[in-house]
Amino acid sequence: MLTKLIVCLTGMPGAGKSTIADGLKYKGYKIINMGNVVREEAKNRNLEPSGPNLGKLMLELREKNGQGAVAELVVPQITNSKSNVIIIDGIRSNAEIEVLRKYGVVKLLAIHASIDTRFQFLKHRGRSDDPQTKENFEERDNREIGVGISNSIALSDETISNNNLTKDELIEHAFKIIESWIE
Repeated sequence: MLTKLIVCLTGMPGAGKSTIADGLKYKGYKIINMGNVVREEAKNRNLEPSGPNLGKLMLELREKNGQGAVAELVVPQITNSKSNVIIIDGIRSNAEIEVLRKYGVVKLLAIHASIDTRFQFLKHRGRSDDPQTKENFEERDNREIGVGISNSIALSDETISNNNLTKDELIEHAFKIIESWIE
């Protein structure tokens, strides 16, 4: 059996992780979004998928089930996937990375973007939990930093700066990096 390559996209909210994941879906990779797992859990609990609710739920899951709790929730999707390359959108902590290492070779790809770029992107993205004010944006950033996202960014195998790239350039850049990891 071939070992799965698990590519973890990490970066602050709005940096471009989901844009990359959406683009790579068309390259035939299996995409798993960590935020969607939390949104699904919120739905199961009849919680409105607002930013504050999802943030509290993410923290509660980690507190109750350990720092790798959200990664544990995606394990069935990894083990059931026929794909040898899996893209995980939204890794936030080293504990999540450790969970995933049990299921394949893990590579971290960090996406960076300026605060202004990220805020503008999130304001227009249209998810129920996207911040509409600078205050909400800063609260979300602080929550992400609190769960250890800066560590996963610091430990990344490669980094893409997404301040002046078009959507297509961003996706193509990520694709070339991932292809180099496959070879």
